[in-house]
Amino acid sequence: MEDFQILSEIGEGSYSTIFKVKRNIDNKIYALKKVKLLNLSNKDKENSVNEVRILASVKSNFVISYKEAFFDEKENTLCIVMDFADEGDLYKKIVEHKKDEKFFKESDIWRIFIQLVKGLKSLHDLKILHRDIKSANVLLFSNGIAKLGDLNVSKVAKKGLGYTKTGTPYYASPEVWKDNHMIIKVIYGV
Repeated sequence: MEDFQILSEIGEGSYSTIFKVKRNIDNKIYALKKVKLLNLSNKDKENSVNEVRILASVKSNFVISYKEAFFDEKENTLCIVMDFADEGDLYKKIVEHKKDEKFFKESDIWRIFIQLVKGLKSLHDLKILHRDIKSANVLLFSNGIAKLGDLNVSKVAKKGLGYTKTGTPYYASPEVWKDNHMIIKVIYGV
């Protein structure tokens, strides 16, 4: 964590907090997601590792970019560094527009929609299903780009041996559970 300066808190979920940070070596602004590991179930720990794996494998202008990940031993957190969405998320924009009794421009609606479809296409080309598409997971940038974010409940399907679950294992076979549990055991020592 000494490589980053926390500027502000962006948001908080059940198991994580997202901060706006500045990286000391290049003074660039990023989003840093701190996933609390202390009271997480194995499933939630698996989802955290899954998010890092999936983010690292996706190269798309319309899916949030992964920069790096590390463990903060002092706070017992997994830290994931990503693009910083300087315009926030679509949910907040919708709430603002509703409060101000404003409508979105049709051109903005189409632009966001097309970019989300392109983001989904890039995920689907990699056999990744997002599984949590909602306005709060659509991140907006001042250059007009909209990106899909929060891939922690995504699922990856692979050809050959059938499906390999790396997301929420609702229908995982015992073999898949065992393999994924071993990954968690190696990474987290549980």
